[in-house]
Amino acid sequence: MKRHPVILGFLLLAIIGLFFFLILRLFVSSGDGPRGFSFKDKIGVVLIEGVLRDSRDAIRQLDKYERDSGIKAIVLRINSPGGAVVPSQEIYDKVLHVKKFKKVVVSMGSVAASGGYYIACAADRIIANPGTITGSIGVIIQFSQIEDLLKKVGLKATVVKAGRYKDVGSPVREMTSAERALIQGVIDDIHDQFIEAVVSNRGIPRKELEHIADARIFTGRQALEVGLVDSLGNMDSAIDTAAGLAGIEGKPDVVYPEKERKSLLRYITSETISSITEELRGSGSGIDYLYKPGYGM
Repeated sequence: MKRHPVILGFLLLAIIGLFFFLILRLFVSSGDGPRGFSFKDKIGVVLIEGVLRDSRDAIRQLDKYERDSGIKAIVLRINSPGGAVVPSQEIYDKVLHVKKFKKVVVSMGSVAASGGYYIACAADRIIANPGTITGSIGVIIQFSQIEDLLKKVGLKATVVKAGRYKDVGSPVREMTSAERALIQGVIDDIHDQFIEAVVSNRGIPRKELEHIADARIFTGRQALEVGLVDSLGNMDSAIDTAAGLAGIEGKPDVVYPEKERKSLLRYITSETISSITEELRGSGSGIDYLYKPGYGM
């Protein structure tokens, strides 16, 4: 019987396709396959680390997971003392949006305080380690004052301005009582926004929260007692909780964001610039949701 070349070709293609399918399945099940590629339901992890000065990376990752139908829930791994007000609020708003479509669980690392907690309170569940440093529901702004130093070295500053408050916080003169009252009003309003966010998402009566919203810090265990977190556990606990909330049966695949690869020179340069910038901002006039031991909680 004569073999038909077309049929043989189709059979060969089918065998090759089946072979690659089996190899791919084996590759994925071993955990060595392409990042995020899986036939199972997945949980996406967003890493929020260090002092918050920019929200773009976190928002980009949240947006990516929101659009990925294979991602059934999201875990925010927060290891941050907070940072600038606006990036904290922007990530918070994005979490509120994303959790309309997918469950979001927070896993707190060593520290998730101030702006880090602001973001966390938007999630469906917050899980902290017993020793996590969290809380610090407060706002801070700092101004340097070098007027006396200038006098010692014989320098004098001249300021030309339009607008009474244009040079509020100038380092070359003392702040007036009116200026201090103005800045305090701004800080109080931003603090109130923080309190409102926690009350809205955590269900803690405002009067109860105001007693502890004085920028004090808590351990994870203390935070559980006052209702700032939902339970104690590690990253695995958060993943299991997210899987349960999303109705995922069995062990889910966990997808981490791909890390940007940097050359050694680029890494050293970026870290040096980041450190210098942070030190300069620490003595500048930025308004922060930031816990930093040594100058305020």
